[in-house]
Amino acid sequence: MCWTTDVFTPAPNPPADLDKSETIWVPVRSGTVFVEPGGGLVRDQVAPVEAPKLFLGVLDETAVYAIDLHDTSDEGDLEPVHLRKLFGRIPDEEWVVAGRAEQIVNYERTHVFCGRCGTRTETNSHDRGKVCPNCKHMAFPRLSPAMIVLVEKDDQALLAWGRQFPGRFFSTLAGFVEPGESLEQAVEREVMEEVGLKVDEIKYFGSQPWPFPHSLMCGFHCNYVSGEIEIQEEEIIEAGWFHANDLPPCPVGGMSIAGWLIKDWLERQGVH
Repeated sequence: MCWTTDVFTPAPNPPADLDKSETIWVPVRSGTVFVEPGGGLVRDQVAPVEAPKLFLGVLDETAVYAIDLHDTSDEGDLEPVHLRKLFGRIPDEEWVVAGRAEQIVNYERTHVFCGRCGTRTETNSHDRGKVCPNCKHMAFPRLSPAMIVLVEKDDQALLAWGRQFPGRFFSTLAGFVEPGESLEQAVEREVMEEVGLKVDEIKYFGSQPWPFPHSLMCGFHCNYVSGEIEIQEEEIIEAGWFHANDLPPCPVGGMSIAGWLIKDWLERQGVH
């Protein structure tokens, strides 16, 4: 299981032979995407607002540009929708492109100056790299790999209510990968840290870009080996083992890989 689209080709520069009769515009500002009122992404030959534009790639033979609205209040007649709430309102491949727009705009705004010496950076002509003309330091769009895992024990699954959820809502365990460790090692460490359990048979499930603001979620299933649940109170309010027919409020399917992991487990339990 993974998030794929075979109709979008990312590129730093538009191809010379690209049809310019229509363009997809993705205006963004701090996680909010501006779309056609009640509709999808803006498709027009002319940009809907005057602001910095960044080429993203080609979606189904149509050029796609992000528009950075951070320094302007001009939104035209467009409707602001947070990227999370945009899921399901537009085709999946367009949502992925909208997420990419948010990430690239964030990258451009946070890499204006060299992180080593403070000199204004220059953009490479052949990729999205930023190079410092003074010290030659290179920077690229930031990606933060994170593991997300569903722990299984016989016919039960481990779900946890994390402190990031305002209401009583459970999900799978997740955490960022530390320098020097593999994804599988991150799974073992995070499960032990968050709930005090030892696991094995760690099996890769799939991945999902998560543009809030620049994570790459790598999903796994694994099996319980030993231990009693002892929650990391700084991160988790409650955790427990649940049968397929007695789940707490949690994602099933939907927009996130957490929901996909749970849905896959339910299907293997014979629940559809």
